[in-house]
Amino acid sequence: MTKPTTTAGAGSRSGYPAAGYAWYMVILLTLAYICSFIDRFMLGLLVEPIKADLGFSDTQLGLLLGPAFAIFYATMGLPLGWMADRYRRSWIVAAGIAVWSAATVASGLVKNFFQMFIARMSVGIGEATLSPCAISMISDSFPPDRRAKPIAFYSMAISIGAAIASLFSATVLIWAKSSPETSLPWVGTVAPWQFAFIAVGLPGFILALMFFTLREPRRQERGLTGGLGNASLIVTL
Repeated sequence: MTKPTTTAGAGSRSGYPAAGYAWYMVILLTLAYICSFIDRFMLGLLVEPIKADLGFSDTQLGLLLGPAFAIFYATMGLPLGWMADRYRRSWIVAAGIAVWSAATVASGLVKNFFQMFIARMSVGIGEATLSPCAISMISDSFPPDRRAKPIAFYSMAISIGAAIASLFSATVLIWAKSSPETSLPWVGTVAPWQFAFIAVGLPGFILALMFFTLREPRRQERGLTGGLGNASLIVTL
């Protein structure tokens, strides 16, 4: 008895982008994920100088570190996952990177609690675009039997991003002891914690532009009928 041949089972690359380009896309997605974790962690790592400069209470800091980001990051994953099933995912990711990068830069320019809350909320909304689109794009770029490695590669950004954020914030705090403030063009004099937010936010705009030029992988069949698509099932990683 001969086995029925299936495209997925055979691991055929028919309909998938070239392996080199698929991995280029995975690397870009992983860099975006690393950037998202750096931007996400910076507030918690620089909480003491922020509290001293802006006079936030412990309750306000708790709201900024928790609900301001988490509620919008979690809830926006559902509509953004729905969009990822229907619209161009690379552009959704590009827009999301631009939003969270702008919000991170804005975090270094805020003057009060309300402004910081809006900035953190915007970081959460922007970052919610990434994982639903990323997993969907990876799934459409590799046959089922070859997806484990690129998904694992993408997921390792969690540890890398947190480590880079810790190292960068430690460097900023050490630098703050010798240089209490610095001057930036069009911005003026800023404290070290403000410089940190601006420095980690600006590179995201370059990454966003790269995603606008990324080719969208052709959508593959998921085996799901009459229900939600692949990305809608993934809110966060």
